[in-house]
Amino acid sequence: MVFDVSILGSSSATPIYQRHPTAQVINIHERFFLVDCGEGTLIQMNRYKIKFHRINHIFISHLHGDHYLGLLGLLSTMHLQGRTVDMHIYGPADLKEIIDIQLKYSETKLRYPIVFHEIDPKNAAVLYEDDDLEVKSIILNHRIPCTGFLFNEKPKLRKLIKENLLRFSIPVSAYPDLKAGKDFVAENGRTIANSELTTDPRLPRSYAFCSDTKYDERLLPIIQGIDLLYHEATFLSDKADRAEETFHSTAAQAATIALKGEVKRLIIGHFSARYKNLYPLLEEAKTVFENTSLAMEGDVFSIQ
Repeated sequence: MVFDVSILGSSSATPIYQRHPTAQVINIHERFFLVDCGEGTLIQMNRYKIKFHRINHIFISHLHGDHYLGLLGLLSTMHLQGRTVDMHIYGPADLKEIIDIQLKYSETKLRYPIVFHEIDPKNAAVLYEDDDLEVKSIILNHRIPCTGFLFNEKPKLRKLIKENLLRFSIPVSAYPDLKAGKDFVAENGRTIANSELTTDPRLPRSYAFCSDTKYDERLLPIIQGIDLLYHEATFLSDKADRAEETFHSTAAQAATIALKGEVKRLIIGHFSARYKNLYPLLEEAKTVFENTSLAMEGDVFSIQ
């Protein structure tokens, strides 16, 4: 089953050097989620052949323009192309007012309903849940209220070994208990160990999107051991004072969070316009946490 993170934008504050502001599309089991929607997100979707009509859930981390200014254009285009399916938007309370005002003064009545889910910027909560997936908010430490998002696959049931089921003449009625990990007990009292009849399921996969934030170790228990972490890395360490002042992080700080959180892989992004060449940021992060990649637009990170 697919678990992919597609990078559409990785620039902070402004589009520059052919880099666009923050936006990512997460594909989990062919369910598509948009995370942040900076300026030009629709253009980027078209460029990388992402079918935006398949997106039914949009998560906005905070109300700095480089994280949401592409939203109204995307919603309007969906309207013009005849969308009728509900769009779920998760974000700060004031985002609803921004959307409503834009639609009011353009005299636009969308063909489809917007279902708005207000995010509490002070308390983490489950925002979305289905049979396979749970999405939680992560409270970040930025100049204005800001949340990240943790995508967690739910644990799978055990896998049946068909040939052994036939060999031991296991009735179909016993399958649900076997998948849940129970042993099989026959009518005569004979017990067959679950390990004879099933195999371990694939481990659940996880991805954390940590948008704008200063270095904050309160993240560690939340992201502990996850498969993939995106953490902003706006500056190099020689601008650590500037990072502190603006509530952002350095590449080394992002890598330190990854190291202490024992994550498997790190992506850094949200790069300052002062850096045309991004590889010094990558090199700085790798001195702390080797398994680091740049959030380069068009790249897809797959969790196996």
